[in-house]
Amino acid sequence: MKLLSWNVNGLRAVLGKGFGEFVTAERPDILCLQETKARPEQVPLPLELGGYHDYWNSAQKPGYSGVAVFTREKPLEVSLGMGIDEHDSEGRVLTLEYADFILVNVYTPNAQDGLRRLPYRLAWDAAFRTHLGTLAKRKPVVFCGDLNVAHQEIDLARPRENRFSPGFSDAERESFTELLDSGFVDSFRHFHPDLEGAYSWWSYRAGARPRNIGWRIDYFGVSAPFIGRVASAAILPQVLGSDHCPVGIVLRE
Repeated sequence: MKLLSWNVNGLRAVLGKGFGEFVTAERPDILCLQETKARPEQVPLPLELGGYHDYWNSAQKPGYSGVAVFTREKPLEVSLGMGIDEHDSEGRVLTLEYADFILVNVYTPNAQDGLRRLPYRLAWDAAFRTHLGTLAKRKPVVFCGDLNVAHQEIDLARPRENRFSPGFSDAERESFTELLDSGFVDSFRHFHPDLEGAYSWWSYRAGARPRNIGWRIDYFGVSAPFIGRVASAAILPQVLGSDHCPVGIVLRE
């Protein structure tokens, strides 16, 4: 089973940038999208998504945030958000339960310039950890999406210059460590512990992507006991159309 996750930075925009060809080439069983920036009725879905069930959690604010999941297998149950009003207006969490695991698609808030939204971000992180922990008591959890944090220095091209930047502050990195320590595995680092230059996001400025001056902020995390079901984990930097590229895992049946 192939699972892919991609922050598309506007689903309507990426539809004209090879999105359908990407779906045809990769044929994912489950495709999780972040930053859809649209409600489902606003998006003319390509024919390539005709064989999927689709589920959406869109932000109350038009053209902002939002997540969606396209899945060949119909889930047993679907829930939007985390059940916390303070955190659920921006369309950032979508949870689907399957027979063997629970999938959580997430678009984590950015701490923003000057770390002005850091206190909210850390409160959100704590709520998300609780959400995953509660689900993990029932079944193994697979979470994926744009977590908006580069965990270790190896996960971005210029760690020294970005020590106090949003997404690489000590507090955000420690928060992500706490998430993993609560019983989850970063699947990509499990398979590629020392691989440098593996990034999933590049600024549009100064030719960052051709020069591979990037950050790895998109993840697939799994409950620690479930890591044996993961056959591989990958980043797909060759896929264009957004400032992020897709990431994915393959599960053994």
